[in-house]
Amino acid sequence: MSTMSLNQMRAFLSQSISSTNQNKLRGTVAEIDFRTHLTQLGFGNRVSMGGWIIRRKRNNAFGHTPVALFPEVVDPANQYPLGRTPAPAHGLHAVCNRLHQNGIQSYFCAATIGTANNYSTLTWQALQLGIPAQGQFVPVIDILTGLGHAPRIRHHNFLRYHTNTQTIPAAAVPEEFSKEHLRVSVENAFLAEMSDIDGVLWGNQITYPLEIKEKTVAQSPDLGPFFGLDLGPFVKLAFYAAMGGQLHSIFVVREIDDVQHRNLVNWWFITFDQLARYASWVPQGGGTNMGGGRSSVVRIPRQEFQLLTAQTLAQL
Repeated sequence: MSTMSLNQMRAFLSQSISSTNQNKLRGTVAEIDFRTHLTQLGFGNRVSMGGWIIRRKRNNAFGHTPVALFPEVVDPANQYPLGRTPAPAHGLHAVCNRLHQNGIQSYFCAATIGTANNYSTLTWQALQLGIPAQGQFVPVIDILTGLGHAPRIRHHNFLRYHTNTQTIPAAAVPEEFSKEHLRVSVENAFLAEMSDIDGVLWGNQITYPLEIKEKTVAQSPDLGPFFGLDLGPFVKLAFYAAMGGQLHSIFVVREIDDVQHRNLVNWWFITFDQLARYASWVPQGGGTNMGGGRSSVVRIPRQEFQLLTAQTLAQL
């Protein structure tokens, strides 16, 4: 029975996250702070863990068969023997049921570790949730193979970086390690389009996938104060809306005073229907994106956001 130390988790993250991808490092902190804020407001049990949404590439079926994967958080204090079958969090059943109803197969992913402190021996087993039948754990690789994902023929080194990850708080490292290890495991095996699910919030009637960003407010002569959202995440939120049903999404902003001190100013949120209604039709150039290049930003007036409070959350 084996575990994974915090140092080994940081070592993995330093290799999997590009040094140019500061958005990734800051986003990790924002996600943890968001969950802490929701807990303080009494809504901590209404948000799921983070994960990934994956779609097919090539095979003349780009974007088909979307799949959501939610990994358990690997805890350095626990052991992960082969053959284990942990129970997913109760709320994740409700989340995956809603995703399944909207055409997104959803899985809870459990870790097994063959050799202590050796992340190359960590494998993921998936249990489908949101369906009436009681499923069984199956290797994630087998799930995606069965759905027709194109195998990666040529090796690509996803662990080639030497990034300082000390800015990630210790409390956030296990969750980020778990998500990143699952991503690398999938991308090592398949040509897949993958994007973050920062979490899923279930409201009184509607389920909301979350996009969480840390932002300073910008100014524009036509919009006034606004927040920007990169075009990629905007298209992903539009995808959720296109799936129909009671699956919407929320863009959450952790507003900070400046990029040097990064002190919290306020928590804001906007639902996608409001975002799509009031976002500027003219994008503008933004900062560095996840790949290290320049981003294209959709601008949304800050006045259309709501403050994230217990009262506004209770209305969702």
